[in-house]
Amino acid sequence: MMSTQSDKSAVRLALSTGQVFSGAGFGALGQGITSTGELVFNTAMTGYQESLTDPSYMGQILIQTQPMIGNTGTNPQDTESSKVQVAGVGVHEYTTAWSNYRANQSLDAYLKEAGVLGIAGLDTRALTKVLRAQGSVQAVLTDRTDLSDAQLVEMASQVQSMAGQNLAKVAGCDQPMQWTENLGEWGRDSNSESESNQPTVLLMDFGIKSNIARNLVQLGCRVELIPQSTTADQIKDRINAGKAHGLFLSNGPGDPEAVQEAVEMLKALFADESLSNIPIYGICLGHQLLSLAMGAKTFKLPFGHRGANHPVHDLENGRIQITSQNHGFAVDEASMRAVGGVITHLHLNDGTVAGFRHASKPIAAVQFHPESSPGPHDAGIFFTEFFARIKASLKDAASV
Repeated sequence: MMSTQSDKSAVRLALSTGQVFSGAGFGALGQGITSTGELVFNTAMTGYQESLTDPSYMGQILIQTQPMIGNTGTNPQDTESSKVQVAGVGVHEYTTAWSNYRANQSLDAYLKEAGVLGIAGLDTRALTKVLRAQGSVQAVLTDRTDLSDAQLVEMASQVQSMAGQNLAKVAGCDQPMQWTENLGEWGRDSNSESESNQPTVLLMDFGIKSNIARNLVQLGCRVELIPQSTTADQIKDRINAGKAHGLFLSNGPGDPEAVQEAVEMLKALFADESLSNIPIYGICLGHQLLSLAMGAKTFKLPFGHRGANHPVHDLENGRIQITSQNHGFAVDEASMRAVGGVITHLHLNDGTVAGFRHASKPIAAVQFHPESSPGPHDAGIFFTEFFARIKASLKDAASV
């Protein structure tokens, strides 16, 4: 719907396709903000704070299809990174009445502190239909009153597509660091490794969700975050010195084909036969990068997969897993099979690749998020399989 701008609390969302939606503002309202990004939608019924802080949403304006947002407030625990990552957020109904035993502030206050603008009163069903019919579009979200609808649409048409963007280089860490977060309720399992016997996992950070590291620590791993600029030689040196026992690739934003530095690093690791027994696993962007390094191709999905109820078929045990997903790119199945990759999971909604493994090496990846919280935990076995691979590799090395 076209809007007229007179109310200072009014906010507009303009799409590159020409539509302009207006609604009531919340969050960083009254600051003259003009946010730009790819417009995407998430169908999860819970977990809006986890979504807002997921680095995979960097450069995107997020529409929540759950009709009411804000009723559980926000808290310091339910975050996936150190800040709000979305460029903006849109909802149908924002509720000011928030209540949860862990909450310490409203979503409105949380976004205001983060400098992120929100818009309420949207017909999120209509917006989602636009995205499903036309594919992801570029958008502008603003509370400015000096810009016409036509100007906003023109601005939206100039927003760079997510295709070709290497956002992972700014989303991840730039220096190696130990993961030292206080786990709280994520305490280590009682049957996990003793501290003196913990294997070390190098977790390459492309914009990591904190729960990936938490899951690995809970199993009994010592986790070291490393930047995407880490070279194959640096990783090899750590492994050969017995100071690292596995490599894990995180999720992250942007186009996987733009992260060539990491792809070339992985190719060098794959080519080194001395590392053929070292487990290398990946999630989401990590899944796509491992695929590219093997020689497969990736492509941009029309509107992506973002939600907590995506059905995935595990082809190796025949089971159906309900998964949490957040990605706009996927791996081309034919190209993965052509390079000898074994498809392990398929997305049941559209048949896209949701997981693969190497035919002979301990290399595996999934497109979905087994660490999801809140969300289904059907796929949590992915972490235990990785840990088992590390233990088997250590056992083999000790027997030599």
